[in-house]
Amino acid sequence: MTHPFPTTTLPKTSSVAPADPAAKKGIISLMVALLAACVAFQLNASMLSPVLVVMAGELRTSEVTVGLSQTAFFTSTALFGLFLPRLSDIVGRRKILVLMVGVMVLGSIMAALAPNITVLIIARMIQGISGAIVPVCLMVLRTKVKDARQYGTLMGVVTAVNGGIAGIDAFAGGFLASTFGFRSIFWVIAGTGVIAVVLVNRFVPDSKPSQGVRMDWWGVLALALTILFLQTAVNELGKGAAGNGLLVLGLLIGAGACAVVFWKIEGAVRQPLATPALMKKRSTWAMLLTTTLTMTGVFATVNGVLMSLAQNPDVGFGLKADMASLLLLTPYALVGWIMGPFAGRMASTLGYLTILRIGLGGSTVGIVVLALAGTQNLTFLIGGTLLLGITYAGMANIMLNGLGVVLSPADNPGFLPGMNAASFGLGAGLSFAIMPAIQANAGTGAAGYATAMLVGAAITVAALLMSLLIPRPTEAGVEVIKG
Repeated sequence: MTHPFPTTTLPKTSSVAPADPAAKKGIISLMVALLAACVAFQLNASMLSPVLVVMAGELRTSEVTVGLSQTAFFTSTALFGLFLPRLSDIVGRRKILVLMVGVMVLGSIMAALAPNITVLIIARMIQGISGAIVPVCLMVLRTKVKDARQYGTLMGVVTAVNGGIAGIDAFAGGFLASTFGFRSIFWVIAGTGVIAVVLVNRFVPDSKPSQGVRMDWWGVLALALTILFLQTAVNELGKGAAGNGLLVLGLLIGAGACAVVFWKIEGAVRQPLATPALMKKRSTWAMLLTTTLTMTGVFATVNGVLMSLAQNPDVGFGLKADMASLLLLTPYALVGWIMGPFAGRMASTLGYLTILRIGLGGSTVGIVVLALAGTQNLTFLIGGTLLLGITYAGMANIMLNGLGVVLSPADNPGFLPGMNAASFGLGAGLSFAIMPAIQANAGTGAAGYATAMLVGAAITVAALLMSLLIPRPTEAGVEVIKG
């Protein structure tokens, strides 16, 4: 089966590392710079989640209001992630990486000095401009590393950071907040960002595969409004009974109208963000739907329903928040972090799609274990979570990020990674809108948690079935991929 449109390719070779010591040193320096950028971004997402209560107390506001700062951050990452990878094709990837990390540093300083929740929310939106860091880093890596096996391994290392820094970032955030206050977290993020800016500027080579192309800003605006309306509708759905149904309907209508406008623009402009022909390809829509469905099925199952069950004193296990994180989230992130490079290496020989489907199948099994046995037994709860760490965080998540890059057409390498990044955010939002609502409506006992998890498993199966429609990337591995 041939790929439906041209892709950038990696030469088929058997070598694992560059023979030239200088080239090997250059790869090491590049990886240090890319990992620094990815870590700086990841800290924004993971260090703050456990300390919302502390933030609410110090800013003298409610947890719900503080939660809006998280919503603002993730919405901003989705919007800017749409077009910054494509812009990096045109103006230079190093320049865009420096811009994203630099602006994130400014947002972190603003958040650290925020006198009230309003300023904090604005600061978090500014930090969200860094949302395309991981896909741009993968694009840089793909341009620089020509050996398929080595690229797969290093892709796994870079992308694994996106799932958590070996599980210690959340604990570090809790320690800093309880010891020095929540503002110390933003100072740490800012300091990490400054180091990343220096390293990226020094060691990341610049590349402009679409130099001379004019950016389709009208298309960007229409697409960004589409995603903004959809994301806002999802956020409103997440309020449950307190949500405004008419507002959700209006937002969905607005999203549909903007999507139509986007389609019309892309068919009319000379240098579109994405041609209608590209958007019709299974490499585009099947890829994006698989990512969205995967996140919807897994994300809130682990980070919402599972953690709620662990801490529920009546029908759960009554664990404190820090102990629940220690027993569940830290091992989950750690095994995913360890598994990532191996999954990337295997993808170069077994195929990206094969590893993705193994990961999705294993994730389904893990969620079913949690639903049927984990609700009754803490050992099975921990075991099911570890299985999800291996299969989702260490396999499916890695492959979804990697496929967004290797399925990109040679003349527009930044579009699909950007859209894929937005799909991650949209799926996460849908997950938190659907899963807690199902758990609450299915009953107050363990059955409510089990029902929500089983729905998550069903959605993950839908993602697995959708992945069957993704065409295999050609020559993205050492051998012709049979995934």
